[in-house]
Amino acid sequence: MSGSAFAMLTCCSHFGKMVRLAGVDIKINMSYKLFRLILIISVFATFVSQINGNSKKKEVPTLGERVLQLVDMSTKRPIIRLNGDKFRQYVKASPRNYSFVIMLTALSSQRQCAICRQAHDEFQIVANSWRYSQLFSNHLFFGMVDFDEGPDVFQYLGQNSAPVFIHFPEKGKPKKADVMDIQRIGFAAETIARWIGERTDTQIRVFRPPNYSGTIALVILFALIGALLYMRRNNLDFLYNKTSWGIAALCIVFAMTSGQMWNHIRGPPFMHRTPRGNVAYVHGSSGGQFIVETYIVIVLNAAVVFGMILLNEAAASKGDPRKRKIMAVVGLALVAFFFSLILSIFRSKAHGYPYSFLFK
Repeated sequence: MSGSAFAMLTCCSHFGKMVRLAGVDIKINMSYKLFRLILIISVFATFVSQINGNSKKKEVPTLGERVLQLVDMSTKRPIIRLNGDKFRQYVKASPRNYSFVIMLTALSSQRQCAICRQAHDEFQIVANSWRYSQLFSNHLFFGMVDFDEGPDVFQYLGQNSAPVFIHFPEKGKPKKADVMDIQRIGFAAETIARWIGERTDTQIRVFRPPNYSGTIALVILFALIGALLYMRRNNLDFLYNKTSWGIAALCIVFAMTSGQMWNHIRGPPFMHRTPRGNVAYVHGSSGGQFIVETYIVIVLNAAVVFGMILLNEAAASKGDPRKRKIMAVVGLALVAFFFSLILSIFRSKAHGYPYSFLFK
């Protein structure tokens, strides 16, 4: 090998070593830069997470802030509409120095809950009475959770029907007595106010909007009676008709024995939808009733009385024997059939009642 070739080979070998050393330096520099970049990113991520955590902590309102927000919302609307988040923020959150009366309802038309609308109207009267009362304070609020807006609230409270009234006390969770028994006492505004007074020692005087339908009906009734008396002023023998007075007396007796006065005092619902979705027309307990149930009892009692009248007329009259026989058979059938229905309804309400006739 010549000297020039040897010198060239030597230079190439030195150049190769330099290249390898430069490659090591490049790798070391790249690893250091990557490590520094990862360190910067991790520090920045930690800083951002701390900022977000502090901001989230600041977003949770204090007790004073919650009370001010509730007062502002109740001023605009006496019944505060709640969803799952608001329920957890204002009702479930602790500590609390205020009570919350919540109505669980389903007002959507697709739910077909007619009782929910009636209960909401009565609940609205109580909330308005409290909002515009001189005793109004920030220790009692009214709220409403619709099933379509807060199904998780229904699930949390273990409720699968509506309407339901629940009182959330200042401390602790609701007890059994904090759930209003509307099937027993109804949901009239006066009843709700009385129940709230028992749970919170806050007496709410209910102010109903003026309703002149009863007054108008009485005026029309007296006007009709006055017009009838004026038209028959020359012959008032009908006032001595025993049948007319008997029918009027029977109407009063039917109304009182069917529970109309109880409805006026307790304000029960017109009917009730069971958890399975069926409609109940007769209350399952002897301590309660529905409005439609009183109408059913009136009809049954009237049918029994009509049957007794037919039997009495068949025995007392002296007309066609065939006609009298038909009246007696029809009267006996009416009495037997409808009296059996009355006994059946009574058995369904007074559990353990041993007697029945045609139906059980």
